[in-house]
Amino acid sequence: MRFEILQKDKNSSARAGLLETGHGSIPTPIFMPVGTGGTVKAVHQRELIEDVEAKIILGNTYHLYLRPGTDVLESAGGLHKFIHWDRPVLTDSGGYQVFSLAAQRKISENGVTFKSHIDGSSHLFTPEKSMEIQRSIGADIVMAFDICPPYPSTYKDAKDSMDITHRWLKRCIDYLNQTEPKYGHPQSLFPIVQGSSFRDLREESASFIASCDMPGNAIGGLSVGEPAEMMYEHTAYVTDILPQDKPRYLMGVGTPENILTCIGLGVDMFDCVMPTRNGRNGMLFTTEGIINIKNEKWKYDHSPIDSELESHSSQYYSKSYLRHLFISKEFLALQIASLQNLAFYLFLVSEARKKIINQEFNSWKEEAVRRYMRRL
Repeated sequence: MRFEILQKDKNSSARAGLLETGHGSIPTPIFMPVGTGGTVKAVHQRELIEDVEAKIILGNTYHLYLRPGTDVLESAGGLHKFIHWDRPVLTDSGGYQVFSLAAQRKISENGVTFKSHIDGSSHLFTPEKSMEIQRSIGADIVMAFDICPPYPSTYKDAKDSMDITHRWLKRCIDYLNQTEPKYGHPQSLFPIVQGSSFRDLREESASFIASCDMPGNAIGGLSVGEPAEMMYEHTAYVTDILPQDKPRYLMGVGTPENILTCIGLGVDMFDCVMPTRNGRNGMLFTTEGIINIKNEKWKYDHSPIDSELESHSSQYYSKSYLRHLFISKEFLALQIASLQNLAFYLFLVSEARKKIINQEFNSWKEEAVRRYMRRL
């Protein structure tokens, strides 16, 4: 994997770059649609390419391990072939499930024992096991197995989680150094900075992660309930320490405002379930602002969903029609709304990239936040 910074904004820490992987190039900053179980919900892979123009998608190690299982993925030749996707893939290691499935897991020095949310069966995830599964999945970017502590955490719990994350990282690196990718494409490991809401822990973790000299780095444990300003503060602490010449990935973030603010702090990569999850519930992100398409006010509005997103499906359907689909509980509503939101998010980072290259990012960002976050 190779990362090149093409332009830096003169009034912020924003950067425009190009990330090269075995399955293609990724312009940064970039938003990555979340396809937890091998699918971005309600959206065809063809639409991700032709309509949304996604450059990379996510899968999840824990979920793909349980279903369909690594035996199925290996028999298909890896996740790319299984889902018919020839662009880059990033896989979350299962570390987030340590946070989200807190009632169904037990942590030890060796790893985490999960009870399957599907059938209650017990499964031990160690750093080595997470790397083994990600080898079987065949992702271009694999994440280190970590512990994402909740917010708020005590200082002791945050430090213990950080320390074990660092020890597990060494085991992840050792496993990858002793094994080879399965499908002829390179895999790059991103370590994850932890430390909860404590500045000294965040800075210690970022320094440790930087010293490991991996191809890219991630910031975890944010967007888990803390105030937005705290997220921005801790992101700034970390990006000041992480290597300038390597991509930074802020995990699980977030709203358009979150993304633009953190691009300004030097983050290059984002993912979040918000565009698809909110879309399936009738909340649309558009270039005019945020719409609850189920509201009565859209009943007779026959204008396009988003007239500024040229060549996207939002040009072909009206607000009135999409509202009708939601009120009628038609499945097509979920598809159109998900496509709209993903198209908007990819438009957002593409516009940010253009503004960085033209040295206009900082002034544009303020107006963009006001416009895109207003409720219509």
